[in-house]
Amino acid sequence: MGIKGLQGFVATVCPEACRTVDLREVAEKHRIEHPDFPPVIVVDAMSCVRYWYTPESWVCGGQWREYLAGLEDFVKAFMAAGITLVFYFDGVVEEKKRDEWIKRRLQNNKEIARIFQFIKTHRKQPGRGMFIVPSALPTFTRFALKSLGQKTVCTLQEADFEVAAYGLQHNCIGILGQDSDYVIYNTCPYFSIEKLRLDRLVTVMYSREDLCRALGLSLTHLPLFACLLGNDVVPESLLEGFWQKCLVSSPHKNNSYSRRTNILLAVANYISKLPCSYSSLKHLEEMLPLGSDKTLLYRGLESYLLPGQQSPWIPPNATNCQKISLQQQTAMCQDKEIFQQLAKEQHIRSENYTIFNILSNGEIECSNSLEDECDTEIPGQALIYRPARQHIYSVLLESGKGGAYPLVKEWFVYFGNPLKEPELIQPVQPSIPG
Repeated sequence: MGIKGLQGFVATVCPEACRTVDLREVAEKHRIEHPDFPPVIVVDAMSCVRYWYTPESWVCGGQWREYLAGLEDFVKAFMAAGITLVFYFDGVVEEKKRDEWIKRRLQNNKEIARIFQFIKTHRKQPGRGMFIVPSALPTFTRFALKSLGQKTVCTLQEADFEVAAYGLQHNCIGILGQDSDYVIYNTCPYFSIEKLRLDRLVTVMYSREDLCRALGLSLTHLPLFACLLGNDVVPESLLEGFWQKCLVSSPHKNNSYSRRTNILLAVANYISKLPCSYSSLKHLEEMLPLGSDKTLLYRGLESYLLPGQQSPWIPPNATNCQKISLQQQTAMCQDKEIFQQLAKEQHIRSENYTIFNILSNGEIECSNSLEDECDTEIPGQALIYRPARQHIYSVLLESGKGGAYPLVKEWFVYFGNPLKEPELIQPVQPSIPG
């Protein structure tokens, strides 16, 4: 989900790391250097939905044809340049990122409440400044792209990791998205979807090498840099004291910069003086108030290691738990063959989504819907459709021997649900013979 402030920092403080590139020229260079491999761009689809969805009447919905036409134009522009696109969608919410997912859902609830208040006050929908992605749009987008003949992939773990891994392993010409984590991963070039001019296929490439030169770092420093700024593994709340120490000793402090910018410069200055070794990491772990979990920093660094990569901060014989694997998943469905083959394969191909998650670990989530929390006469859609879901769970998890069904953990967003714990839902057998 990125590092707070890093994208803006690169643009304002290290403009040399923001290069305007012509994707046609990049593709042509690739064809010359690799004549047997067509140029491929891997697309972080979740961070592109806002770019694709341009219809004005987004509150009322109903612009499916316009949206589909926009996606078709997007695909055709790259096809005309001989560029193949591979679209990646989030397929799971990893347990380590559940707290951040909840935080964002609750924040979205506040934004949706402001939208309804605006509509009631002004009798019209707000502009794009209050835009919320329509419910289930990413799910519909997957099927729209498949109908256009595009390769779509639904992930088995955090999407940015799989996107970065695919880009590296398949020698892609770049990643198209909007997530500052792509500045940190040592993978193929990172192109901005926000800066993309589709008519000319021109965008901005964020250069890791130029960023490192500006900060006095090497590429191997970047994962530690990300962790010490706070990311999805290492909470910012644990780093305030460390940042203060870095600010005091930093020679780069500039009163015209924001505090966050000065923190980024100070942390980079601190890291640049550290030997790249496991002993340096151990010293940092002892210095930081990591509480009972002293492995946070280690796990944060490991999360940026793509398959086949090593880090001087981590011993070479350490096990990389980021491998794309289902070995630690526990099947809740008795038919292991269905679980291991059909459900997994269909999930990856974007032919289903929630089925795989229910079969693999009995967990399901549903993000915000555009619902008015002040309208108490109509319950949220999460509650309206719960009886139907209970029947579906019973079909998916049917024991076959009269045993009790396992409970399903639901993380559904609706007014009145604080999301502190999952709701444990009992499957209910449909009253239909056979």
